[in-house]
Amino acid sequence: MLRCRARLSAQDMMNELEISAATLKRDLEFLRNRLNAPILYDRAENTYRLGKPLVGERHELPGLWFDENELYALLTAHQLLSGLDPDGALSRHVRPLLDRIHQLLGQSEADKLDTLQRIRVAGAAHRPVQASVFEAVCAALLERKRLHFGYLTRSRKSVSQREVSPQRLIHYRGTWYLDGHCHDSKELRRFALDAMSDTRPGNQVARDVAIKTVEKTLDGGYGIYAGNAVRWATLMFNDMAAQWVSREQWHPEQRLRALNDGRLEMQLPFVNITELCMDVLRHGPAVEVIDPPDLREAVGKQLRLALALYAGPDAG
Repeated sequence: MLRCRARLSAQDMMNELEISAATLKRDLEFLRNRLNAPILYDRAENTYRLGKPLVGERHELPGLWFDENELYALLTAHQLLSGLDPDGALSRHVRPLLDRIHQLLGQSEADKLDTLQRIRVAGAAHRPVQASVFEAVCAALLERKRLHFGYLTRSRKSVSQREVSPQRLIHYRGTWYLDGHCHDSKELRRFALDAMSDTRPGNQVARDVAIKTVEKTLDGGYGIYAGNAVRWATLMFNDMAAQWVSREQWHPEQRLRALNDGRLEMQLPFVNITELCMDVLRHGPAVEVIDPPDLREAVGKQLRLALALYAGPDAG
């Protein structure tokens, strides 16, 4: 009624809705306090009207219909988001939602701080992404526009210009990646956002690639390394490490086999040995690479190089 008419008196609303003055008062308070409706009262004219939302905000009904448990779950989700994005590129965009959740919970400033401190998301080896880069990538991805950017290839220590049709955004081990169709190589490629610069959406419509094709092409390997030329590795963990590794998922298609002596055999697919080698090294002498030979040799070489760093004149 308030949207359709410029002004309404209390009596107009009571007559049309067939409610009492007490009910109208409760309904107006609910709209204002719970649904954040910008309802204003003009004392001179004794009428009600809708005011303009604050700059950068908008008001819609039915608003946020959550119970208290759901609101606390949303706060937890916000903390997880902040953990993925400690530099604020993401979380500042959901700040109005966070403020509204606190308002619905009736929390004071002290309560807000206490609630957020009750949840901690810990991470390591985070590679921050510039907010301008993250926002440009998201805009191009969701608006289905091509993306232009400079890309640092660390192995060559050189920057090249890319034109990419974004397909999917990934967060993996503290780093954001973009899967996209590269118009230079005419292939699906995976790009780390922290290696992008001068990022800007173009005007051309992005080329759409079926998500099943993206998954088949880029998700076959181990970890973030893209590819579909899959091989299989066999790892053997000792009885101590097996207690933890048996509960871990290294890859969705991994195969685990518990041995009678407490050891654990793990088989898993991979494309590039780099990340798998790093994860094996993390377990030191608690794991042995059984197969393939090149992975076994790569792990052994890294262990020998590491040992050489610590071998002093008195090393036995």
